[in-house]
Amino acid sequence: MSNRSKYYLLALFAAAMALLEAAVVVYMRRLYYPENPLDIFPLDFLSVYDPRLELAREASTIVMLIVVALLAGHTTWTRKFAAFVFVFGCWDLLYYAWLKVLIGWPRNWHEWDVLFLIPTIWLGPWICPALIALLFTIWGSAILLGCERRAMPAWSVWTFTAGSAAGLITFMQPAIAVWLNGGGEALIEFRPNGFWWWLYIPAFALMSVGLWSCFLRSGKLCSKT
Repeated sequence: MSNRSKYYLLALFAAAMALLEAAVVVYMRRLYYPENPLDIFPLDFLSVYDPRLELAREASTIVMLIVVALLAGHTTWTRKFAAFVFVFGCWDLLYYAWLKVLIGWPRNWHEWDVLFLIPTIWLGPWICPALIALLFTIWGSAILLGCERRAMPAWSVWTFTAGSAAGLITFMQPAIAVWLNGGGEALIEFRPNGFWWWLYIPAFALMSVGLWSCFLRSGKLCSKT
């Protein structure tokens, strides 16, 4: 199977998985917020939140993405990683696209969302993870459809890792701050406030530099795998 065929199949998987997750979220919103499914704050669903079930559900989502990337059959770790981030990025972008089609959400560019729940609740404007997903999709596409580059140098890996860690902090900080000050009850009553843009922007820049640095390397090799 050609690289282009693998690429299209990965995109199809991401689209189907995004629709499945969007449908689940639509059902959850209608269940927990029957009067206004478009507004999930305050976080009333936390009153019946099962952390073990959610841990299993979200962990299984990541496992699915990893497995399909490995099954794509790429022979180098650069392409395996590119397949993973490409599927991850497409899945996240199309998830929001499906929600817009199904229930008309998000309503604006800065609307907040519950992004993830492991190891704590990730919160922030939906556009922030969407921009990271767009970065993943474009970079993954460039690797999967283009020519093989030599492996990213160590400094690039550390740059990407540092950017990813900083990004995670920006998403987990709102819930952690509320929890430390008021506990679970305060977290349920949380409403969006200031976001750490001052940390998110450099985090996104570091991730971008770390990924795209592989295109600055010499020794371009075309791969048929």
